[in-house]
Amino acid sequence: MRVTNLPQAFKRALPILEKIQAAGFEAYFVGGSVRDTILNLPIHDVDIATSAYPAEIKELFAKTVDTGIEHGTVMVIDHGIGYEITTFRTESTYQDFRRPDKVEFVRSLKEDLKRRDLTINALALRPDGEVIDLFDGLADLESKTIRAVGQARERFHEDALRMMRTVRFASQLDFEIEAQTLAAIKENAALLAKIALERINVEWVKLMLGKNPKAGLADFMATGLFAYCPQFKEHQAQLNSLLAIENLHLDNEAEVWTLLAACFGYRPEQGGQLVHAWKGSNELKAQVTKALRALEAMKAGDLSPKLQYLTGSEMLAVACRMARLLGLADYSSMAVLLAYEGLPIHSRAELAVNGKDLITLLNLKPGPILGQLLDQIEEAVLNRQVKNDKLALLEYGRSQLEE
Repeated sequence: MRVTNLPQAFKRALPILEKIQAAGFEAYFVGGSVRDTILNLPIHDVDIATSAYPAEIKELFAKTVDTGIEHGTVMVIDHGIGYEITTFRTESTYQDFRRPDKVEFVRSLKEDLKRRDLTINALALRPDGEVIDLFDGLADLESKTIRAVGQARERFHEDALRMMRTVRFASQLDFEIEAQTLAAIKENAALLAKIALERINVEWVKLMLGKNPKAGLADFMATGLFAYCPQFKEHQAQLNSLLAIENLHLDNEAEVWTLLAACFGYRPEQGGQLVHAWKGSNELKAQVTKALRALEAMKAGDLSPKLQYLTGSEMLAVACRMARLLGLADYSSMAVLLAYEGLPIHSRAELAVNGKDLITLLNLKPGPILGQLLDQIEEAVLNRQVKNDKLALLEYGRSQLEE
């Protein structure tokens, strides 16, 4: 097979490959970017593999960075763009199921490709567009099949994260996992406990944001991988219930964790703890907590102006979408967001008075009373008890102090 119209990202990198070839070495585009080019999908990272050793690459190019030289990877900087170039290599013995104990540089493309995880990722592309397919990856792309390169058990023992990658691709590409590959995941699912949670998190979120998340989720559950993920084993039934949701498509990470927490019956604080348990960021933890508070209020029919204000438009939209997916409440995103936009203020900075005004004009001192008064003014404006006008707010503040 020959790709007749190379993506622009490949065209920009062609001078790199041509320079390596001119020096007498082999060089190819490899991996996911080749797969996605064949599938007419957008490509992201451009990976290059070569028979040249790292030292030889560094001699060829003026600007290089040793991004992973112990594993054969050197970044070449060309016109401000970084290209990771990795020497063909073999790997042997993986005692921790994550990293090879030994990496050996080789001159053979076949030796390099056969250590890769899946046939659809073991494709190489020449600068002229010819696809090199040594493990029937093209046939698997055609039949929408996910298959391990060689013996699946060996690939998963080399890096147990590959099991998560496999079920993630089932979702991301809407492909079916080949029977022996699926059986090998089920047999070796316990090895997932050897993998850093941050790496599992990345694959899990990609699975849930994929083209067909229910396909990946069904394999994730059937193979038992879920049992080695934080807080999932005790919620097997709830995770399986996600498979019954029609049109299960999620747009962002906050939606993923809000959906899970709501499905598990978690309160807002528990949802934040779930994100923390999965090594999510503090920002994501705060987002999910906000969305769950709004979702809880929707279920109770009490989405107050103050809660809308505290939640913000982005997380209100998340809460509305999750309410509809779970059938918990019939809230229109448009109606909720219009109500939010109609609030008198959307942040404390929009108040017509600030702490300095209250100190100067009401003779207050910095401290708890000042903070409490600002809270009262803010809530009164949100509830339309007083206009967001400086004189009106000062008068309201004075009256609160006199009570």
